[in-house]
Amino acid sequence: MVTLRSPVFGYDSPRALVTTDMVIFTLQEHRLELLLQRAGGLHPGQWALPGGTVGIAEDLEASARRQLKEETGVAGVFLEQLYTFGAPARDPRDRIISVAYYALIPPDRLQAQAPNGADAAWFPLDALPELPLDQADIAATARERLVAKLHYSTIALQFMPSEFTLSELQQVYEAILQTRLDKRNFRKSVLATQQIEETGGERRAGAHRPARLYRVKQPGRVEIIR
Repeated sequence: MVTLRSPVFGYDSPRALVTTDMVIFTLQEHRLELLLQRAGGLHPGQWALPGGTVGIAEDLEASARRQLKEETGVAGVFLEQLYTFGAPARDPRDRIISVAYYALIPPDRLQAQAPNGADAAWFPLDALPELPLDQADIAATARERLVAKLHYSTIALQFMPSEFTLSELQQVYEAILQTRLDKRNFRKSVLATQQIEETGGERRAGAHRPARLYRVKQPGRVEIIR
């Protein structure tokens, strides 16, 4: 435990360390994946969530965006504070409070990964290796948040490239929910949100008739729809 002399209260005051842990999602091969990196410190070589200590003069979100940039090379994607994990004994090294964030990276931006790519890798969310401390709980909480927001917001659009078909969008929903959706009902529901629009282009897949291409009307924004 770090102890500092408090200039305000005039006595020695224990100081908790604050970190940001990053749950970074993408979609590959119709499955939700999570970015992990090789840990150091107490768990050398073990796969762990990216993250680090918040600077003394650093805003929490600024710390999270810095960690995201350092670990993936990506900026300007969806990022949201998830939850604060602060059980006194969660980390045997010290009194450490983690403010967790989750981020969504479209598959077409993965080529930007990563300044330390040799020490980082993507893992299917349903086949994660053992994670240190309470990081399995952090990852599970992030997935629960993502699934919940799927039902009342346009968060799934944050995974989409600049142009996409309705079938590709449906695959995103199915990958996150881990269930099949009725094609007709899905398209009716998505179009009713008025958050996507046709580009005028088409894409052909094999011998099937060309599919219309769509784009997000307000990229980078998550709208509440219910």
